Formats: sequence, C-alpha cells, structure tokens
Amino acid sequence: QVQLVESGGRLVQAGGSLRLSCAASGRTFSSYAMGWFRQAPGKEREFVAAINWSGDNTYYIASVTGRFTISRDNAKNTVFLQMNSLKPEDTAVYYCAAAVSMSAMRGRATLGPWGQGTQVTVSS
Repeated sequence: QVQLVESGGRLVQAGGSLRLSCAASGRTFSSYAMGWFRQAPGKEREFVAAINWSGDNTYYIASVTGRFTISRDNAKNTVFLQMNSLKPEDTAVYYCAAAVSMSAMRGRATLGPWGQGTQVTVSS
C-alpha cells in the first residue's frame, strides 16, 4: 500500500507560481502511475493531472493545460506539480494519488487512502 504526503501549498497572488511535492512510501512507487486531484470548498474532488510510471507520458485537464506540469523522481519516490500562471479558480486542497495506470487514475480508481492534502490559495 502506498502512503502519500503532500506539501508546498500556500497563499499566492494570481499569476504566481507554486511547486507541490508528494512523497510516497513503498518500494513499488516506480511501478505506479501518479496523479494530482484537487477539491475546492463545496465541490467534488477533481482530477487534475497524471503521469505514467516512467514519466514519459502525461495528461492534464483542459483548464490547467499549458500552465501546470506534472513530473516524478522515481529515485526519490516523489511526484511534483509545477503550477504557473495561477488563477483564483485554482484555489483548492491538492491531493496526490497512485493508480495502476493513467486510465485508472482518470477513472478515479486510485490506490490506498488519501493523504492530508496541501492547501493552495490564489488571491485576485
């Protein structure tokens, strides 16, 4: 079972940048697809981005394409989300997740419990 700890969220002005990190436990990290989700107040948790096990394939939802970049370091069991040109509508708690494949990630078939998430607040 993979356990995940997110960090890097904070208050930032619109147009700014943040880099989120997710540290994963477990020897099988490099075999999983990894992804990021977010949940804004009063809304459902939303899939944001995914990366395959080797890091050479990524997928983003339309609203973040061109602004966010997902990457991973399998040697450090860590996945990142670089967020540029942030908008107030990006405000949410961000969670990372593991899944057996990118398609499973997009279908919300994630593995293990959710972490505590990291709060991103974008002020206008």
